[in-house]
Amino acid sequence: MSERPTRAGWVSERLLGEFPRLGLTLLEVELERRPGRSPKGVRARLALLADRFRGADALVLRQRPVPHAYRVFFRHIGLDPDVTRVPVEAAAVQRLVQGGFPSRGLLDDALTIALMETGVPLWALDAETVEGRLGLRLSGEREQLGEGELAAPLAPGRIVVGDERGPIALLFGEPAAERAVTKQTRRVLLFAVVVEGVSALEVEEALWTCAGTLAS
Repeated sequence: MSERPTRAGWVSERLLGEFPRLGLTLLEVELERRPGRSPKGVRARLALLADRFRGADALVLRQRPVPHAYRVFFRHIGLDPDVTRVPVEAAAVQRLVQGGFPSRGLLDDALTIALMETGVPLWALDAETVEGRLGLRLSGEREQLGEGELAAPLAPGRIVVGDERGPIALLFGEPAAERAVTKQTRRVLLFAVVVEGVSALEVEEALWTCAGTLAS
């Protein structure tokens, strides 16, 4: 697997006017083999992470700086983080319900490991499906998420991740199916949403943790 340096996505002036520290950091990873089942070492790493996140740890998680920063941002965009949990808290609750972090394939496991080790959520796209630069903006009139029969209409004014083709995902949401990583994907584009209170170093650590796991 080969990697390229991280780079910044664009953020619309309108969003920057309201959220000056909002950002998007990208890392493109070229895979040496197709995404598939996680090797034994990655599955063992998931098991160790699960052991670290028991009931008491999940309760204090929101007090840590990175989860707290995302909780504050959720409130700023109108989401109640006690109802719509920030990604690392949602993963911790899922661990409690399921009794662990079950392996779901190398890419999903790499995203989970990066999230639980840093608190920074990441998403992955098939880089071949991205046209132009990736960025954050507000959805416009009559836009939709996805293409074809599975496309869903978007209300105007939603924060979306998008490129020159159109919206790819709602902020903190999963990418449209036609942009997602598949078994045929050879280049993965990882991205992290940066908010006030989350440092560039923490974001870089999450991206490189994920990339390193993909190289396992």
